[in-house]
Order: sequence, then structure tokens, then C-alpha cells
Amino acid sequence: MKNNKTMSIIYMLISMISTQFSASIAKQLIIELDALTVTIFRIFFAALISFILFKTWRVFPTLKLISRKNLIFYTLSLGVMNTLFYYSLGKLPQGIAVGLEFTGPLLLALVSIKNKKDYIWVSFAIIGIFLMVPWSEVLKFNFSFIGAICALSAGFCWALYIYYGQKVATENLGIHALSLALCFSSLFLLPIGFINNPEALLRPSFWVQGLIIAIFAAAFPYTLDILALKNLSKVSYGTLSSLAPILAALSGLVFLKEYLSIYQWIALVFIMIASVGITLREIK
Repeated sequence: MKNNKTMSIIYMLISMISTQFSASIAKQLIIELDALTVTIFRIFFAALISFILFKTWRVFPTLKLISRKNLIFYTLSLGVMNTLFYYSLGKLPQGIAVGLEFTGPLLLALVSIKNKKDYIWVSFAIIGIFLMVPWSEVLKFNFSFIGAICALSAGFCWALYIYYGQKVATENLGIHALSLALCFSSLFLLPIGFINNPEALLRPSFWVQGLIIAIFAAAFPYTLDILALKNLSKVSYGTLSSLAPILAALSGLVFLKEYLSIYQWIALVFIMIASVGITLREIK
């Protein structure tokens, strides 16, 4: 059991590194295209890869035996979360967008706490998220409130993704639940994308970038998420995810030259403490 939890933590770390690397690539592409089109590239190619790789068509006969409600909500949370996050990414620095998005899983961790000792680590994460926000820019209105609202809303969808992800992970579908969610999200978003920007979707020159984003942002990390959720509690998953802003800030610094203030770096330290604390407790 201890080894299973340790591997789940490793899966999460690799997943977050992959996701933040892809976010930096996506942000550069959003400048040239738009957030919705990049989101569709991400989800569509991920759906294609996972559907073929996992041979998802083999589970079609068993769909009538599973909870459709869980799968529907898992699909909706995944699709809307991606769309809102990319909209926020186009308006905010990567580290801040991810920091605000993290309020979703953090809230889920708070309401799921059973061990009082966990409040210590979640408190560190809360302080870190608070310090991540550039309050001086907010007060001067030199800040995208639309971007912040999108990031916070994406965080809410992220919490739903965690909640329903745990439910579908325990059903007979296994990893195919992710593949189906990506496919259904693609079917929902593609018609909207063709109305919004059909030329970009049909231009082959963007397909390679879209494929790279899909691999590192969806197909690879979401697969690892499903494996991690089998052995981690909502508290552990939610608080461990607080490493995401750190990785996002570093990725933004390296690939996008986005610099953070001293307070925001201090925030990253608080978030790191929370993640390390919950990790050590989980593997005991």
C-alpha cells in the first residue's frame, strides 16, 4: 500500500511538470490563434491518441453498466476546465493563472479534511495562494479581472474533475473513462470551434503544435492522474497539486520570461511546504 501511494505521488509530479511545460507552449500559440482553438487542438488530439492507444472501442458494450451521470460530469468538468484555463492563460502570467486555478482543488481539500493535522498543510497552501496574487496591480486596476474569473472558474471545474475522476476511476471503465471524456468533449467543442475560427482548425501548420500540446497537456498527464487518484485521498491530491503554481512560475520564467515579485516567490515557498508536508504524511 505504501509503495502504491509513493508511485501515485510520482505520477502526480510527472503529470504537473508535463502540464506546465505544455502550458508555456500553448500560451505562445494563443497569442497567434485564440484560447478556444488551442483548447480544441489540445483535447481533440489527446482524444485521438488515447482512443487508439487504449483501444477504447472495446468498452462500448459495457457503457450501459456504468453510471452515466458520473461520466457526463467528468466529461463536462474536463472540457470546461480546459477552455476556461486557456482563456485565463491568455490574460495572466502563467504562475498567477495556475495559482488562482488551484483554489478549486484547495477548496475540495478543505471540505474533505478528516485528520485535523491536515489543516496545517492546507493553511500553508492558502497563505501561498494569497501571496501569489499581485494585489498592488489589482488595486490599480492593472489586472485582468476577466482572466482571474476564468482562472477561478477553471479551479471550480478542476475540483469537479477530481471528484468525478475518483468516481469513474473506481468503475469498470478504468483508463477508458478518460478516453471517453476526451472524445465527448471534442464532439462538444468542435462545432463551436468551426464557428469561431474554422481557418485555424483546418490549417495543417498548426496541427503539429496542437499535437505536442495534446501529448504533454492532456493524454500523458490525465492518464497519470487517473492512476494517482486510485490511491490518494482528495485532501492529498488537492494539496499536492499546490506544486502546480511553482512549476508554472518556473516554466513561465524559463520559456516566457515572466518574472515574479519577491512576495510571489515567498508564496511558492509556502506552497512547497504544504506539498512536502502532505506528501510525508501520505507515505507514512
